[in-house]
Amino acid sequence: MSFSGEIASEAGLLKVGLTGGISTGKSVVGEMFAALGVAVIDADHIAHALMQPGQAVYQEVVQHFGAGILNPDGSVNRSKLAEAAFGAPNQKGGSRVQELNRIVHPAVIKRQEEWMNEIGRKQPLGIAMVEAALIVEAGAAKRFDRLIMVTCQAQQRFERWANLRKVDQETAGREVTRRMAAQLPDEEKIKLADYVIDNSGSLDDLRLEVDRVWTWVQDLTPG
Repeated sequence: MSFSGEIASEAGLLKVGLTGGISTGKSVVGEMFAALGVAVIDADHIAHALMQPGQAVYQEVVQHFGAGILNPDGSVNRSKLAEAAFGAPNQKGGSRVQELNRIVHPAVIKRQEEWMNEIGRKQPLGIAMVEAALIVEAGAAKRFDRLIMVTCQAQQRFERWANLRKVDQETAGREVTRRMAAQLPDEEKIKLADYVIDNSGSLDDLRLEVDRVWTWVQDLTPG
């Protein structure tokens, strides 16, 4: 699967969405694109900033999920918020992820748009890439000229989560599976993607994949 040869953005700025499920390695892919000169922003970082004390999103999240998600200093404890949204391990009952998304997504998308407009003013013929796990789930895919999907096998997700969180494989498998259930299957997102990056191999393999996509992206920009 690859990009077509048409330039979608009439204004010149190419808006690219970079998405993928949990622990597929999309952040590493984003870093590789950034090293190539692409302007990249991480939706997680936006959400983190919006959930700082004093922000409207912070106030709504605390009001909705309770003060139990806070650290002693009043900041949001992301692990406690994740537990409140996804449910504690082995806890029965429905997920509240959609409730959290309804609060956070609109504000995150608004900030993404502001950032891309900012990049467009500074680099009219440039590339603005937004890295976000839930582009498709949030109904934001149409906001981008092109969509890149990062994928890998389930076992690799478990291993990466285990290494990142310093937990055993069994714990990682349960947590990743639980979080994957709150996202659309890769197969559904792949149907909407203009290019799919397979991150099932080594770091060198991934770099080659990114370089191939970079060639396509450059062909799409008039600059």
